[in-house]
Amino acid sequence: MIRCIRRASVFCLLLLAALLVNTSRIQVFSADDYAHNPANRRLTLTRYAQPRGEIMVGGRSVTGSRDSGEALRYERTYTDGPLFAPVTGYASQTYGTSLLEQTEDDVLSGIDHRLSPIPMWNEFTRKAQPGGRVVTTIKDEAQRAAYAGLGGRRGAVAAIEPSTGRILALASTPSYDPGELSGTGAQVIDAWRALNRDKSEPMLNRALRQTYPPGSAFKVVTAAAVLDAGVLPSIHSGTDTPDPYTLPGTRTRLTNEARGCRDASLLYAFAASCNTVFGHLGADVGLKRMAEAAEGFGFNDPSLHVPSAVAASNFDTSMDKAQVALSSIGQYDTRATPLQMAMVAAAVANDGFVQRPYLVDRLAKSDGSTVAKTDPEPYRQAMSPSTAVQLREMMVAAVEAGTGGRAAIEGVEVGGKTGTAQHGVDNSGTPYAWFISWARKPDAMDPGVAVAVVIEDAEADRADISGGGSAAPIARDVMAAALGLPLDGAE
Repeated sequence: MIRCIRRASVFCLLLLAALLVNTSRIQVFSADDYAHNPANRRLTLTRYAQPRGEIMVGGRSVTGSRDSGEALRYERTYTDGPLFAPVTGYASQTYGTSLLEQTEDDVLSGIDHRLSPIPMWNEFTRKAQPGGRVVTTIKDEAQRAAYAGLGGRRGAVAAIEPSTGRILALASTPSYDPGELSGTGAQVIDAWRALNRDKSEPMLNRALRQTYPPGSAFKVVTAAAVLDAGVLPSIHSGTDTPDPYTLPGTRTRLTNEARGCRDASLLYAFAASCNTVFGHLGADVGLKRMAEAAEGFGFNDPSLHVPSAVAASNFDTSMDKAQVALSSIGQYDTRATPLQMAMVAAAVANDGFVQRPYLVDRLAKSDGSTVAKTDPEPYRQAMSPSTAVQLREMMVAAVEAGTGGRAAIEGVEVGGKTGTAQHGVDNSGTPYAWFISWARKPDAMDPGVAVAVVIEDAEADRADISGGGSAAPIARDVMAAALGLPLDGAE
């Protein structure tokens, strides 16, 4: 009898131990899995049970909350929603979150453990703290200049600080008001359907997630490859380029809109945007070194986050010589996001080094005390410092004596490159207009801003004039705003 009791006691102890082990597994090791399971509404109810934290631009909040009185109580509101939508994204009880609202959701909803008064406090109490703050790197004046310059046309602007990688502007138009997606009513469903049916794709973040053929703006990358490879003794040397230039192994002739491109120097060819010279030089440099140059700027990197995901810009690594020539002038399958092309301009301004771009300056508690801060981080070395010096000279010449004259700012050193990218079947589509640039105030050691502008279906009478005419003035205004300068006298 006693033996049976002992066995039963041991069995019960084993069951109790197994229960404790399983409880610990669920509460400690599997807690996150259960918390984030779509069938578990607890996290959703917690997320919207209190006002959401603030997303800050230039020292002020561009978001808020309103009490709906519903189960998912607090709905998100936005100040200047369409202006900042490419930065904030949306927070919707019906459709979830996007962009910063998504990547920083734990901080904004108050469940991030770093917001706790003492370590592990949230884990023990299972209660959210007041929503934290996300302080962005966006400069309000630059963002407004970018949005106003686009004027509702399909296009985008990205501006960054070359020496740090701080994103100063991120605009995409046409835009939308993310506040229309807050809540759970029928009007939210109707707004979502209307936005997704809109052929202009207002919810597409063109600055981060749309890639375009960069056209002649890509010649900055090609010039860097040429100079680093030592193909030419100097930017003033002749290039032995015919006009027109027959693509290697084909009967297809590459021509120019500009004059004087036959045997032009690299400096002249850059300022005038001679397709023949850059196609010829790119083919001579070869696929391997051209691909290495492009990847040095960030092309072909699917892992880039700012912290929102950025679409990978593309430079093919398997091409024949003719295709390399076309890719060297930003055509064929070469594609880039506006952020990527801003990184190209920034690398030239920053002595050949690319800093990792970032959008969040710091995370803070509701009282403003910092819990995490982003430090500048080196990303790639795109070219040698000596090549960057020569490219700065070429980009300044493109503004002062070439196709980028409308980006000039009085009293400021400005370097730029226009681009008009053909697209569509047999290049039948109206070209995309590009302009990439950087600017330095006369009393500054380093350039303070690098900008990329793209306008879809920009009207153009000839190659590269579209970039100079449509996109360059927007870049000028954004650069001036980023540098804290008035626009008076800027032409």
